[in-house]
Amino acid sequence: MDVKSLFSLEGRVALITGGSRGIGRMIAEGFLSAGCERVYITARKAEDVARTAAELGARCVAVPGDIATMAGIDALADRIAAREDRLDILVNNAGVAWGADFDSFPESGWDKVMDLNVKTPFFLTQKLHPLLRAGAAAGRVAKVINIASVDGQKANPWETYPYQASKAALIHLTRRMAARLAAEGIAVTAIAPGMFASKMNRAAAVAGDRMAAQIPAGRVGHDEDMAAAAIYLASRGGDYVLGETLTVDGGWVNAYLTPDFIGAGGE
Repeated sequence: MDVKSLFSLEGRVALITGGSRGIGRMIAEGFLSAGCERVYITARKAEDVARTAAELGARCVAVPGDIATMAGIDALADRIAAREDRLDILVNNAGVAWGADFDSFPESGWDKVMDLNVKTPFFLTQKLHPLLRAGAAAGRVAKVINIASVDGQKANPWETYPYQASKAALIHLTRRMAARLAAEGIAVTAIAPGMFASKMNRAAAVAGDRMAAQIPAGRVGHDEDMAAAAIYLASRGGDYVLGETLTVDGGWVNAYLTPDFIGAGGE
């Protein structure tokens, strides 16, 4: 058994949405280190995407765009199809959170979160389906990895209603997509990150030691933790994993929330 090749991504082409920062960037860096031929990253802010691509090197390609709309989804799929005849890995990472009091939670906030966190992963995968099939036809299992959250597995005390609902929906959508696409050589899985310091997860970035004290592993997640999980699912090593959500949280889902943590902050 060649363990090195088991977890290699040599020669593969990947697309990561929300790839300019946070978890998306962690995964992009990991894929490049594991040998990906090209990693496309996309996000709304062109300057951020270009900067990250430049920092990660020539094999990282910036394709900025807004995939919160069907027009944006179509445009991104067309740009990838114009450059590549196949896609081996799609990481649906782009997401947004919105917090507001129950009595005043706006419909606009609800729709924005549900559209980007649930609708976009489905329709982007649909639009890229021909390229993913082509990737599978090349003799390897093509991969779709949806980035969910532990907030879709366990309720938290913050008033981020559509965020928590959207991530639970994405976990179940992963199961259904996996059942449909497996016969075509496309494996659909998900990752549920716990506390990783990022712009979206300000609690992990700001609360520091107070946050870490609530995690059985005793710390928030490191870049390598996220990269390793994504590499596993994207590689030959993860080929027999279908429809599952890999929780990467240092034991957070199984931890007891103390009053000290509940006062530490939210999304």
